[in-house]
Amino acid sequence: METWVIITVAAAFLQNVRSAMQKHLKGVMGTTGATFVRFGFGLPFALLYLIVLWRVAGHPLPVPNGTFFLWAVIGGLAQIAATFLLVHLFSFRNFAVGTAYSRTEPAQAALFGLIFLGERASEGTLVAIAISVVGVMLISVARTTLSPRSLVTSVFSRTAGIGLLSGTFFGLSAVAYRSASLVLAPSLPAPDYMMQASFTLGFVILLQTVVMLIWIVLREPAELKRIAAAWKPAFVVGFVGASASFGWFMAMTLQQAAIVKVVAQVEMLFTFASSFFIFREWINRLELLGCLLIVLGVVTLVLI
Repeated sequence: METWVIITVAAAFLQNVRSAMQKHLKGVMGTTGATFVRFGFGLPFALLYLIVLWRVAGHPLPVPNGTFFLWAVIGGLAQIAATFLLVHLFSFRNFAVGTAYSRTEPAQAALFGLIFLGERASEGTLVAIAISVVGVMLISVARTTLSPRSLVTSVFSRTAGIGLLSGTFFGLSAVAYRSASLVLAPSLPAPDYMMQASFTLGFVILLQTVVMLIWIVLREPAELKRIAAAWKPAFVVGFVGASASFGWFMAMTLQQAAIVKVVAQVEMLFTFASSFFIFREWINRLELLGCLLIVLGVVTLVLI
């Protein structure tokens, strides 16, 4: 099995753990605070990974240029926008439909990869992307009371539009991160995916921390006290989140962002495994079908 596949699966597992812990934090702070924790408390660990690679493991530091900063800023801001839109969906009654459309991220990442990097996806890859996206969308609406007629109508709803835009920003951020990381390669003695990923992550998460901190200070200063009061679980979220992000960045340095995002859908399988084995929650038929389609899409992608 290729290195990027192993890294992606590990990152998906860590992201599932981080998401579960962030849900816990939402009970003691607002959405903005819980989102900030991912970046602010992850920053020390992201910088630690970079320092260890540089000073302990002896990996040379890359020299960034204007193109790197452009892609890194685009990726960092696009990810914040995508997360904001995804959270905003929860204020709508039929948010499940919008969430389903946000899961079109791998397909949109493939389009952005073609536009900005000239990366073409094979027919087999496109089939794998389509299968996994359908699987995730089925899971997203599996527990709703949508009828075939209302589902068709919902395609043109506001929530669908917001979800699609969220997926657009997520797809753009993934391709931007890959672009930023690849730009660093010529400044190194030899391509070094770990250092390229770590350096990109360090800059991006610093940018996101500063942007969100400014927002909180200006718009929601009361969140600072709630964040400080929950620093212990937030510290764990930061560690797990930074570790997951390091995995994503390494995988997307080694492989096309769209392909990585397809394999990353296994996060849904980890979520259902936790629900079934830990919380004893049953899975309905649509959710089971969605899980099977995700597995089929990932297996198809790995085997082609």
